[in-house]
Amino acid sequence: MPNLFTLHVSHMWVLGATGFDLTTFLQQIENGIALGAIYALIALGYTMVYGIIELINFAHGDVFMWGSFAAALLVDIFHIPDQVTGLSLVGVLALLLVVCMAVSALINVTVERLAYRPLQRAPRLALLISAIGASFILEDLAKLWKGPSPLRFPTIFPQTNLQIGGVVIPTLDIFILILAIVLMVALDRFIKLTSVGRAMRATAQDREAASLMGVNIDRTIFVTFLIGGALAGAAAVVYSMKVQQIWYFTGFKVGLVAFTAAVLGGIGDIKGAVYGGFLVGLIEALASQFFGIEWVDATVFAVLVLVLVLRPSGLVGVASADKA
Repeated sequence: MPNLFTLHVSHMWVLGATGFDLTTFLQQIENGIALGAIYALIALGYTMVYGIIELINFAHGDVFMWGSFAAALLVDIFHIPDQVTGLSLVGVLALLLVVCMAVSALINVTVERLAYRPLQRAPRLALLISAIGASFILEDLAKLWKGPSPLRFPTIFPQTNLQIGGVVIPTLDIFILILAIVLMVALDRFIKLTSVGRAMRATAQDREAASLMGVNIDRTIFVTFLIGGALAGAAAVVYSMKVQQIWYFTGFKVGLVAFTAAVLGGIGDIKGAVYGGFLVGLIEALASQFFGIEWVDATVFAVLVLVLVLRPSGLVGVASADKA
């Protein structure tokens, strides 16, 4: 089984330089920020679901994976070529983002409706097992459809760069960062300024009290899964363009790292997921430079263990009593 990090590094970045070089260091910072933006979008889905129903949605990474498969299907249907330019690029990006966000959102709420909602009053372990089962089902369906091997995804975005000194910044990385910031700000405004957002915050603080105050808990959970899935779909589009491939197992590795980012920042905290995503992206990029690609995963999880030992609630998370 190929290592996914090695696969996407071979497409995305040249890493593993020995010694310290300032230009290489700054280039890795740029790489880490672009990767971290993708992780942050996926981590938001994990942390929102955990904040509302205290469930680790192990199927979330595979919802992300299905977003990339939806993008590949659109590419085949509309015969989208490499390096689209001009207004055509705007139309293609809008099509991919809208459709893939909708597909991932639909899959996520379907998983919630079929695998989680019937078990709301069951022991926590039953929900956890159901989440793992949903993950396997989504993976196997993707493998049956597209096969077990990675498939090529077109570049789509023009391969142009902005150079500052010796640091090369691909325009796709700029687009990824802008898209992530726009979606994160929109999510923050939605949660803080809308009635549904207030219901989500109330449910996260005290589910029973929110229900007694008239909050529709089922609708709130539905919206939470809908938004989390949509963010994963957006991440799937830009990740596929960056890596230039899709694979049925993508969701496992990327989802695991994004979940690590959510825990590192503080599971259940929106800002924590964002900070954790960018931090994990930077750790991966810098670890590959100073220690080599083979030590990337070990470095990420070593940092996670260290943070949890010193601060069990995560970097910005607030410790709370277990409601179980």
